Amino acid sequence: MGGTFDPIHHGHLVAASEVAHRFGLQRVIFTPTGVPWHKDRPATPGEDRYLMTVIATAADTRFEVSRVDIDREGPTYTVDTLRDLQEQFATHHPGQPAEWFFITGADALAEIVGWHDPDGIIDRAHLVGVTRPGHQLTDPGLPGGVVTLIEIPALAISSSDIRARVREDTPIDYLVPEGVARWIRKKRLYRKEAL
Repeated sequence: MGGTFDPIHHGHLVAASEVAHRFGLQRVIFTPTGVPWHKDRPATPGEDRYLMTVIATAADTRFEVSRVDIDREGPTYTVDTLRDLQEQFATHHPGQPAEWFFITGADALAEIVGWHDPDGIIDRAHLVGVTRPGHQLTDPGLPGGVVTLIEIPALAISSSDIRARVREDTPIDYLVPEGVARWIRKKRLYRKEAL
């Protein structure tokens, strides 16, 4: 599951759980982006986003967090993420076949034809676009059978709304795991003075 996770919230966790259940996935690897090439604003430092993701996913044994994008220099491209994760898996599980899925927001998936090496992404994984109820995916022009859309009620929560609530000193309780809320307060993330 790729994303900026700035910050990770319950919608992300519900989406990962739903996709894992729907496809019978043994695990979901959360991969916070390093330097997001497509964002129009600077992201919170990668280390903070990585640690919030570790905190948020710790209670579910199906979830793990990879540093592959945080540790890679330069912009984060999904095709590189998939390649690196698949190489790591092959090294640690030689000869074991694995089916790969890439989980992301349906809004991001709608723009995949503009991503770096979209054909390489499609060759490496089945794409799963998670969407909030009522959201319609614009046809990204992909071949049939490479994308599955799943509606996730909890995705009405958004990271940008959480950042705005923190700036406005409005509660974020129950939108993010308590450990993530504590990290945001401790590091004073998303505050007006931090911008």
